[in-house]
Amino acid sequence: MTQALELGLDTFGDVTQGADGALLAQDQVLRDVVDQAVLADQVGIHFIGLGEHHRADFAISSPEVVLAAIAARTSRIHLGSAVTVLSSDDPVRVFQRFSTLNALSNGRAEVILGRGSFTESFPLFGLALDDYEKLFEEKLDLFARLTREPRVTWSGETRAPLQNQQVFPTLSQPLTTWVGVGGSPESVVRCVVHDLPMMLAIIGGDPRRFRPHVDLYLRACAQIGHPVRPLGVHSPGHVADTDDEAREQVWPHYKKLHDRIGSERGWAPMAKSQFEAEVAQGSLYVGSPETVAKKIAATATALGLGRFDLKYASGPMPHAQLMRSVELYGTRVIPLVREMLAEPRA
Repeated sequence: MTQALELGLDTFGDVTQGADGALLAQDQVLRDVVDQAVLADQVGIHFIGLGEHHRADFAISSPEVVLAAIAARTSRIHLGSAVTVLSSDDPVRVFQRFSTLNALSNGRAEVILGRGSFTESFPLFGLALDDYEKLFEEKLDLFARLTREPRVTWSGETRAPLQNQQVFPTLSQPLTTWVGVGGSPESVVRCVVHDLPMMLAIIGGDPRRFRPHVDLYLRACAQIGHPVRPLGVHSPGHVADTDDEAREQVWPHYKKLHDRIGSERGWAPMAKSQFEAEVAQGSLYVGSPETVAKKIAATATALGLGRFDLKYASGPMPHAQLMRSVELYGTRVIPLVREMLAEPRA
């Protein structure tokens, strides 16, 4: 799978700093995200994923709307979510929004379905966290059917049933549908049961520690009799012209992001030594194009990946730095990864 590796980018629309150091308004951040995606298309990046959040530090709460704006200004890049929080949405409406995006973009839409790492959407939309597991399982089952069956009959406990229902717009081209997985064995098996590709969110530690999850996925496919779908990884990082520049640029913003979330979850503040360890041996892909490419190629080989998505925004990094990271990823990192993964010539 590594020879056919697709390389993409993800962003949550992190609220960024302006030239004066103050945080920008979210409307400006959204326009900047569109510009970042247009550049990604121009430099040949395969995919741009926008994460759904409902909090002050991330500007994107409706990925499909932003993706439609990107679709109108691009021609090649695939457009998706990273992730869509299916548990707190209606699968029929999610399907309609992405089937519409798929039509407008001439088949370039993708959706990554997940439960998300934040829970703000549950009280916002009047849902109980006690139903966390049931909501996702039932809604994923319905969504998978909608992508495959022209008329759907379905019933469950979390929404009204459907009886021989056709949902519009119908798909004239397949909708690529992934399931975002944080790492539990149950989530891995769920991907296989629904016959959907798995996107592993690896945000810390040595990525090779997820090899048992890949092996479980492969065993489950064999046991159930489903084909092996492409495996993907989403991890944070930043590309600059040199290793030192990349680390200096990302460190203060990455720490702000980590410590802000950590204050809500009881984490200790991040030390510089922790950051350096993640860059050296963990799942932070930070450095020059050569350094980042080498690390991506190693992860792709170790896990047998079909896709790698770099979350290129980490905290309030300025738009100009993000644009340079996108440019280097497309023009330098991707060709280097392809070269590293190419089979040796006879």
